[in-house]
Amino acid sequence: KDAPNDYIDQIYDLMTFDSMVALGEMGLDYFRNISDPIIQQKVFREQMEVAKDLHYPVIFHNRDADADVIQVLADYPDVIGVAHCFSSNLETANAFLEMGYYISFSGNLTFKNSHLPDVAKEIPLDKVLVETDSPYLSPEPFRGKPNEPGRTRYVAEKLAEIHRIPFEEIAKQTSQNASELFGFSNLSD
Repeated sequence: KDAPNDYIDQIYDLMTFDSMVALGEMGLDYFRNISDPIIQQKVFREQMEVAKDLHYPVIFHNRDADADVIQVLADYPDVIGVAHCFSSNLETANAFLEMGYYISFSGNLTFKNSHLPDVAKEIPLDKVLVETDSPYLSPEPFRGKPNEPGRTRYVAEKLAEIHRIPFEEIAKQTSQNASELFGFSNLSD
């Protein structure tokens, strides 16, 4: 809701560390009305400018803000990244994919009444990532408990089930995708 006046300078300072691989989490969240959408858009754009300037991928958040997130991303065609903890519809996923973004799924993919398996089925495997969103969104059968990194396996297993391929193939592909996006040495070996 509030940020220091020099927060952009602070981001630039942080990005000088060799361990930095992306900018984020940034984006828009209209679900709880914690801050004004206009202010959120301004801050999101300022952070996208940093990513553009420094040539870093972004990890972005989108909650109930599909059209506005798409517009901001479209204004920065040279920036790449990932839709963190994706929870929107296929139309939004396709808009992100057309701009070159990856789609990341978390534990909510495994929820019994989730629409996300239908979306995930349509996402090309070379554009999928998995994550925890820890401590939130623990996958089934841990729903309601704090999430932890080891539980990404359940998300990957669900993706394998959805795509009807072996778990090992999903694990290798998502590791390769993370390597490509974040510039890691190949994680899938």
